[in-house]
Formats: sequence, structure tokens, C-alpha cells
Amino acid sequence: MARITLITGANRGIGRELAAQLAADGDTVLLSARNRDAAAKAAADIGGDVHPIQLDTSDQASIDAAARKVEAEFGRVDVLVNNVGGLFGYDQQPSTVGLDKVQDTLNINLFSKWRTTQAFLPLVRKSENGRIINVSSEAASLTRMGAHTSAYSASKAALNAFTAALAAELADEGIIVHAASPGWTATDLGGAGGRPVPEGAASIKHVVNLPAQAGTGGFYQDEEVVPW
Repeated sequence: MARITLITGANRGIGRELAAQLAADGDTVLLSARNRDAAAKAAADIGGDVHPIQLDTSDQASIDAAARKVEAEFGRVDVLVNNVGGLFGYDQQPSTVGLDKVQDTLNINLFSKWRTTQAFLPLVRKSENGRIINVSSEAASLTRMGAHTSAYSASKAALNAFTAALAAELADEGIIVHAASPGWTATDLGGAGGRPVPEGAASIKHVVNLPAQAGTGGFYQDEEVVPW
């Protein structure tokens, strides 16, 4: 029986490439995007067992509708990859960044994943090997944090805190929860100069495929543990 993997924000960039890699490995991939047509085009371009799902992670009604659709058509989710994120900027010094920008960054990098997880957790609980992967960033590491991306870094650090707390809550149920960093990747968000998108996606895939013996509540980039 194929593993059912739902990826948010998967019509482009790392999410799309991760969908392609996991589909090539035999997963049933639920490729979600805010725009229905964008999801359908990306799924058609990838081909194989890839299914488009309209899902706007900023809209609770959209998330709930997507969860109902997935439950009706697939019955469960084995892997939830919370990939949606953004609003990176080198002008986000803590003494000067506008707090409206901080709020927007928290909304997309923390609350979008939190509300999506709450909605889909009942379906992950129906899996025999459920896991939740939150796409984070090495910029979230408190020991490595600099001054110039403070809103983005703080939002990803908060995401890591959510990841650790969720892992602790779900450990007794056997649901694995990790944070995964793709590293600096040449996407629309990362800009030129980053690593190729397939490498960034492969870093996330490695965490998706970690064996149960690796435990839960980790933070990884490629095959290395990133310090919180």
C-alpha cells in the first residue's frame, strides 16, 4: 500500500520538487496549493500518482474543506509536510523591523503550519506510521542566529518550538514529528546563489524517510542534526 503524503505549498520550488521526488519513489502525493489551477498544473506536469488539492493555509475554511476532501478520497494521511513559508529579508533587524512585518512572517511561517496540523492530525492519527515534517530553516537555530533576518528567524524558531512541543505530545501515539531545513536554496524566496532546488528538496526527503529508530522531535539539515 502506497504511503500517502500531503505537501503544502507544492506548486513550485522545494515543495514541487519534493512532490516529484516522493512520487518517483512510489508515494501517493497530495500536492496542495492556494490556487486550484496551479496545483492541477503542477500535478499534471509531474505525472504519476500525484493529486492536486486546493488548500490555502491562511484560510481555516479552505483547510477544513481540504481535510474533508482528503478524508473522503484517501481516508488517511501518512506524512504531512508543512512546507508553506516565506517573507525572508535581510532588512529585518530587530531594532528597526516593522512589527506588522513580524506579524505577517509569523502568520505564514508559524500559524499556517499550526492550523494545518490541527486540521489534518485526525487523518495522520489514522495512519499506522504517521509523521509530521515542518519545513524550517537553519536561520531558526538560536546558536547560529544573526541580526539581519530577525523576523524570519524568530518565526522559524517559534516553528521549531511548536515542533518540539507537538513531538512530545504525540510521542506516546507513535506519531513522529521533526523539523527539516532545506538549507539555502535557489528558489524565489532564497534567491540566486543557493544550492540547486533538487538538493534542498532531498534534504527534506531525508527527514521524511528517517527510520522510527531515529526518534522524534529532531531538527535536521541533510543528514546532520542542527542545533536548536
